Amino acid sequence: MKKLLIMFSAAAMTLGLASPASAARDHAEYGRATLTGFSSLQAETFVPGSEASGKAIRPDEDTNGIKTPFAHQPVQGFSGIINRHDGTYDVLSDNGYGNQGNSADFLLRVHHIKPDTRTGKVKVLGGFNLSDPKRHIPFALTRADRVLTGADFDVESIVRSYDGTYWMGDEFGPFLLHFSSTGKLLQAPISLKGVKAPENPYLNGAQPNLGSSKGFEGMVRSVDGRHLYPLLEGTVTGDKPGDLRMNDFDTWKGAYSGKHWTYRLESTGNAIGDAIAVDSHRFLVIERDNEMGDAAAFKRIYLADNRDRDHDGVMDKTLVVDLLDIANPKGVGGFGKTFRFPFVTIEDVVLLDDQTLAVMNDNNFPFSSGRTPGKADNNEFITVRLSKRLNADIRAFI
Repeated sequence: MKKLLIMFSAAAMTLGLASPASAARDHAEYGRATLTGFSSLQAETFVPGSEASGKAIRPDEDTNGIKTPFAHQPVQGFSGIINRHDGTYDVLSDNGYGNQGNSADFLLRVHHIKPDTRTGKVKVLGGFNLSDPKRHIPFALTRADRVLTGADFDVESIVRSYDGTYWMGDEFGPFLLHFSSTGKLLQAPISLKGVKAPENPYLNGAQPNLGSSKGFEGMVRSVDGRHLYPLLEGTVTGDKPGDLRMNDFDTWKGAYSGKHWTYRLESTGNAIGDAIAVDSHRFLVIERDNEMGDAAAFKRIYLADNRDRDHDGVMDKTLVVDLLDIANPKGVGGFGKTFRFPFVTIEDVVLLDDQTLAVMNDNNFPFSSGRTPGKADNNEFITVRLSKRLNADIRAFI
């Protein structure tokens, strides 16, 4: 950690990053962002030597040109990203094929990838499956070997602690899950008191108060490393429709503080895709509609501020990037002067520097076809330059 802090302190002088005390900024909207890099991982990419998968997806049917089931585990469904600061990234696959019932043969996994915007290709360098060898999970799992599957959890968000361990947000509970650096569960799943999705194993016939798979779609690691701020994708019953809770979990105490903030969607039909810290109060949040291709009309990244300066009870929002209207004057990736990121699910954002973001889609393999109708989407990795600096806390880059 010390080495990283020294490295990013030097980067701060180069990039002109603000200290935490000077991170506050006005709420003027950002201008149009510019595409600076593009690379893509082919949809039909599989983990070498892995098990068969997809048996419960309409067997022997063709979906977007892809025949199911698969001989191996697909490298797909990227729902969270971590910058390893060496040109490579950890990316988290979600529950597999969209629901608990069809994903029992999908192994939950973190992939290690290297996007190359010069060649336009993404290399898969390796990765690790998630497992519970110490039997921390008290309820029944799909597999006797305790390797976790998409029928056990729907992992949608990931952060790395300063100690090298991983925290992941699940949508079925919703639960917080704490893993070692090699994917072994370190403690029992942590429930969010008073909130249960229909897939929650502790429901015991009670009524859920959260929609199916509407748990922790995004999760922020605070810049000091102590807190996690998991953000629900769905509205809790009784809350105003379109209002999403961002909760505060203290990793030092191992408990929720009871505090939460409210992120309000621009439309009740929208959903969030990811959330990361910019400083102690500001977060980048992906918000999108549920359309793809030409029908996609709302794919945005907002800067959300929990200080609620207008006192309306919800986080203040500033538009940072319209992902359907990105300038592309150099024709990066072979696309036209305006670049669109028209995928139904866009679930990965990471800070590269104070004015550059990397963004990836979840390709929902083999179901989504936002780039080319009738063809399964690739996993695309783009970099975009903002029109203004974020004035981020240097710790947000670690």
